[in-house]
Amino acid sequence: MDKGEIFLSLLEKSSLIIVLFIMITKVKGFKYIFQKENHNIGDLFIISIIFSLLAMLGTYNGISVHGSLANTRIIAIVSGGILFGPLVGFTSGFVSGFHRYMLDISGITSIPCFISSVFAGILSGYVSKKVSEEHKWFYGIICGVASESISMFLIFLMSNPHKTAVVVINKIYLPMIVGQIGIGFLVSVVNVIKKEKEEIAAFQSKLALNIANKTLPYFRSINEESLKVICGIIKDEIKSDAVAITDSEKVLAYVGVGQEVFNKPNVELSDTTKESMRENKILNIKVENEEYSLSKKVSLKTAMIIPLTDSQGVMGTLKIYYIKQYEMSYSKKSLAIGLSYIISTLMEISKIEKIKEAKNKAEIKALQTQINPHFLFNALNTITSFIRIDPDKARNLIINLSTYMRYNIEVNDNLIDIQKELEQVKAYVEIEKARFGDKLNVVYNIDENIDVKIPSLIIQPLVENAIIHGIRKNGGYGTVIIGAKQYENKTEIWVENDGITIGEDIIEKVYNDDMPENKIGLYNVHLRLKLLYGRGLNILRLSPGTKIEFYIC
Repeated sequence: MDKGEIFLSLLEKSSLIIVLFIMITKVKGFKYIFQKENHNIGDLFIISIIFSLLAMLGTYNGISVHGSLANTRIIAIVSGGILFGPLVGFTSGFVSGFHRYMLDISGITSIPCFISSVFAGILSGYVSKKVSEEHKWFYGIICGVASESISMFLIFLMSNPHKTAVVVINKIYLPMIVGQIGIGFLVSVVNVIKKEKEEIAAFQSKLALNIANKTLPYFRSINEESLKVICGIIKDEIKSDAVAITDSEKVLAYVGVGQEVFNKPNVELSDTTKESMRENKILNIKVENEEYSLSKKVSLKTAMIIPLTDSQGVMGTLKIYYIKQYEMSYSKKSLAIGLSYIISTLMEISKIEKIKEAKNKAEIKALQTQINPHFLFNALNTITSFIRIDPDKARNLIINLSTYMRYNIEVNDNLIDIQKELEQVKAYVEIEKARFGDKLNVVYNIDENIDVKIPSLIIQPLVENAIIHGIRKNGGYGTVIIGAKQYENKTEIWVENDGITIGEDIIEKVYNDDMPENKIGLYNVHLRLKLLYGRGLNILRLSPGTKIEFYIC
């Protein structure tokens, strides 16, 4: 065989490795592992086996050249190492290298091939930690070229007879070097799989936000009809055959196949639904026998039951049905879970809204209206803008928005730990920082291990005031400092900004209980502190900026 024939043969065998790898990635369990951002030991063990087998196949499929094997083993080793790190690289390199050595112990290239295989795994695993994802294909090829070069160098030094080694190197070196482009193809396959996951995540985020926007008006006054509309919206958006929402005792609304059965008054919950609520666990049910279904009266073959929770625990379930036997994919489960979070939060908001109507204390009632609709819609628009360019950022912002809203609706007369209050503050800040980017800088100057209880929703309104009336009016540029310092007999808490200085007339109105309409949050914090501790806010005019502080005794 001349060099051209060897190259074409290696190209064919590289293609076989790539095709086999693509087939492996189509297997549901393996695809899920490859799509993960972080891999545990079990995942890495499975991946190591896959790439070890591919590397061993490359050896078996090699071309005999004067007692040597021109093969694609290094392509599989380096691809595993560059994609998944040192453990996979070293394991596949050692296993496949030892396998190559045992196949032909007395061969002139056995020991050099073993050494170069281990070297390829170590080198690619090390490089994987140093380069970005988008450049791994290129550095993978470089690692492959370096590993094959080391292999040729060792063959030249260690092989006997020396003339045969020179002939082997002359025939296989260039074809095997060029063949390393196969590493780029393997790396690209995994990148496509990960990109597919990001696209699914972006679609899920957009779909969940779309459902939230469409259902939001119907949560303002929850009743049987509004819940039916909500179920209908969810059913149409996720393309299921039926959707139901229950409380802890009965079906509240059911839309889709079988609604004539389940929309009757006081339909009791199934034992499976009760189990899901009792264990606060998502249950996936699929009827294997075509002759049976989930209900004696309705032909439903597949269901997912997701508990809905509020601050008091499980309050009901979201149930999604299909009339066919349906394997719930990971993306479907993730979307359903996301919907359950949104519905749980919106239902709790609705419940709090009803409680709010019965509140007699004006300061609590005013504070509970702080879920500003402009802030909510601005936050949703911000999240939407990140869906395609940064799905992970969008998911984190959804979590922050949910945290912010939940803390807002949980405001009451009870004192809470300051760390819980700060969680809500940080959730609000992250949403605002996403909107304004580098323009807004927030510094936390909090004593370590601070341990004090404060009224709920007492810091966030001050932070919001600093950003809206201090930083935004300053063109959006500025720094907000959130501080808390604990002394022996008191705790000092302050919020400071270097934006627009607060007007003396505003300070005077707050101190004189002359509530300005655009400072309701600031005034209510001042009023609540006075009611609880006898002393309200201390408002300081800086040059530039404003500092607002108070003490918990």
